[in-house]
Order: sequence, then C-alpha cells, then structure tokens
Amino acid sequence: MPIAVDIDVMLARRKMSVGELADRVGITPANLAVLKNGRAKAVRFATLAALCEVLDCQPGDLLRWEAEEAPRSA
Repeated sequence: MPIAVDIDVMLARRKMSVGELADRVGITPANLAVLKNGRAKAVRFATLAALCEVLDCQPGDLLRWEAEEAPRSA
C-alpha cells in the first residue's frame, strides 16, 4: 500500500504505549493496531484529529505516501 503509517514513531517520541494512546483517543487497542500496522482501509477524520491532538502532531507526521515499486520483468 502506498500510504505508510508512522504512529509507532510518534508513540516512541512521546514515550506512550499503544494502550494509553487508544484510551486517550477513544478507540480500542485492536482498532489502533489495525491502523498502526497499515492494515486499515480508511481512517475517519475525527479519529485522525484525535490522534493528532493526543500526540501533539500534524496528520503528515502520522501518514505519508510511498511510491510503489514497479514489478520487475524477467
């Protein structure tokens, strides 16, 4: 997927656990793990805003675009 999620980076910078972040944002740790591990298909703006508020960051600190590598031909 070309969208990379950097929640781990912000958690480390803030010295915060996944459980604490989930509790403060108001989502389950399981749903936060899905987002954190890049398996989410979508994220609500309200959730993104809450993450940014709790982590004191901008959306671009949590999400970034990566170009997909072109398949190699044999």
